[in-house]
Amino acid sequence: MKEKVMEFLKGLTAKQIIIGIALAAVIIYIMRLNSFNYILYTLPALMIAITVHEFGHAFIARKYGDDTAKDRITLNPFKHIDWIGLLSLFICGIGWGKPVEIDPNNFKKKNIPIDRIEAIVALAGPVANLITAVLLMVLIRVFLSIGIIGLLKNYVLFEILKIAVLINIGMGVFNLIPLPPLDGSKILVALLPEKARAWYTNNERLLYIVFIIIWVTPIATMIISPIIGGINKFLLSLIYTIAGKILI
Repeated sequence: MKEKVMEFLKGLTAKQIIIGIALAAVIIYIMRLNSFNYILYTLPALMIAITVHEFGHAFIARKYGDDTAKDRITLNPFKHIDWIGLLSLFICGIGWGKPVEIDPNNFKKKNIPIDRIEAIVALAGPVANLITAVLLMVLIRVFLSIGIIGLLKNYVLFEILKIAVLINIGMGVFNLIPLPPLDGSKILVALLPEKARAWYTNNERLLYIVFIIIWVTPIATMIISPIIGGINKFLLSLIYTIAGKILI
């Protein structure tokens, strides 16, 4: 028996081991919560947010002439989900989808600087999240307006919609932070003067470390989280109002 176990362990790839550890962490996390409702509502909402975010990047890149990620212009979540990144997002609150590869040499709008187009492509992800939040809020307000909230409030779909609105807002705002590897870094580079842009580009690895330090230390909790939380609340209120206007 021991030999079979050892043979099985030796046959595992590094990726399989990582996935196994991640799955074990998820199971422990759920057991600690003592509720399967959390995973039932949150995972689908996360998949929606990641899917529309990456779709936004690919869609706008194609509009500017780059077909590199044409197979990513789909709302099929399995084209966009990186399962390790999803589990990390679920457990730690920070994760990633499959990166959308672009080739700036394929951009056809020659009258627009390439770095500006890259910034627009980067911005498309957060914008897609915010547009999705509006559309989901419209759907929620439709449910409210036709008087079936009492019937729907205990249904899984309604809970997923509510959480998906919050996650899409949060993901959109968070990705605008101007530090690599977030989308905000590409947007900032396009706006900086030439010397500042050169410094930022040359020190990208250092800024990446700064981002990690901020996230794993109390700085994120004490400074960044309250700021993002305040913006999220404002946008949630704004999106609720916009959704109401759409229905008028």
